[in-house]
Amino acid sequence: MTDPLTQIVTLLRPGAPYAKLASASGAWRVRRDEDNFVFYNLTLSGQALLEVDGRPPVLLEEGDFALIPAARRFTFSSPDPVLPQGQFSNPVLTAPGQVRIGDSELPVTTQQLVGHCTFAARDAGLLLTLLPDLVVIRGEARLAMLIRLVADEARASRPGREVVLERLLEVLLIEAFRASGGITAPPGLLRGLSDPQLSIALRALHADPARPWTVADLARMAGLSRSGFFARFEREVGRTPMAYLTDWRMSLAKDWLRRGDGSLSEIGTALGYGSASAFNTAFAREVGRPPGQYALSIAQRELEATHV
Repeated sequence: MTDPLTQIVTLLRPGAPYAKLASASGAWRVRRDEDNFVFYNLTLSGQALLEVDGRPPVLLEEGDFALIPAARRFTFSSPDPVLPQGQFSNPVLTAPGQVRIGDSELPVTTQQLVGHCTFAARDAGLLLTLLPDLVVIRGEARLAMLIRLVADEARASRPGREVVLERLLEVLLIEAFRASGGITAPPGLLRGLSDPQLSIALRALHADPARPWTVADLARMAGLSRSGFFARFEREVGRTPMAYLTDWRMSLAKDWLRRGDGSLSEIGTALGYGSASAFNTAFAREVGRPPGQYALSIAQRELEATHV
């Protein structure tokens, strides 16, 4: 059956414009305020304290992987010694793809492989709401290997670099998200997929978005009462079943419109709308403009990007 996590990560169309090796010593602290990038980090040696706004601090040690997919501001610092509150370090570029943080006269105590990735999908914000806003995974050798491959490819200029990076990042994100799933995950797709009964309904929605689903249909598939299914879905996934279905249909519609996969009538039918008019109305209500206008604006942006 269709794998919802793979579908969403593929639709995000990730890319990695930046990767570096950061070496730190002494007392240090760096702050990241950019909200247009997804940040990933692999601690190679030593320790670092990760503080994401609105969350308690997390101590990262050798082999730990952190991913911040949502637009969140955060701080990395030395847990001991501690830089006085309000002070920050200025990373110094020492070689291509390498930076030094803290007192360069002291021996290196912490090394991290860090990088940014971007998402080409126009509705990345919507898709990211289905995923955790912070992922911390400890001691996963597979993730460490993937991070090193991504960093190596990002710093190189080999033929096919963008395609290779996109595929590596898709695998990296899927590995990271599925390793972080379960009841400890925040409400969202991963938590829903970890529920044996809800996962049946989620996979069915993704496999056949054209079907005229009802809450009763999905509850029956999951083996739950209608009210029990509705409450459980909203609690675990973070939205109602029909709101989730509409969001997923709109994400697919945007991707198909971008790629020119079919007429408005064909796309509407493939997503369960009885006519082009019904699809047009639903799309305009959810996205803020009709699908034809949306497709034209995307085509214009991509044309302009090729002439930059």
